[in-house]
Amino acid sequence: MIKSIFLYSSMFFLGISSARASGSFAKPISPIDPEMIYGGVRQANSDRPLKDVTITVILQNNYREKTLQTDIHGEFGIDDLRPGTYKLVFQKDGYKKVVKDKIIVKSDNAVQLNIEMEETGYELSPSPFHFFKY
Repeated sequence: MIKSIFLYSSMFFLGISSARASGSFAKPISPIDPEMIYGGVRQANSDRPLKDVTITVILQNNYREKTLQTDIHGEFGIDDLRPGTYKLVFQKDGYKKVVKDKIIVKSDNAVQLNIEMEETGYELSPSPFHFFKY
């Protein structure tokens, strides 16, 4: 019994330390690779960071796609990109989609993007049944 408790607790702590070593905990993104697109996504009105924004990266000459999400700080980093022209699409439920075309990645410098997303406004329209009298 004590051996199994020790085994499970050591596996738990080993898992936490390996997660920290692999970088799965959120940390600010900074450019390391010169062929990289990095930056942050914030809410337009409050300037607060938006986490879990889905980013689709499309290389425009051959339509290859890569998808990732922003971290808890609203930051993202896309590395291992080939030089070329990219299109990035930022999407999150409750916010207007943002599309950035013609992002040029060169072999000698990283590209920084800071994106602001606006919340979608819900417009109320009358139901068709509103006009009927009972």
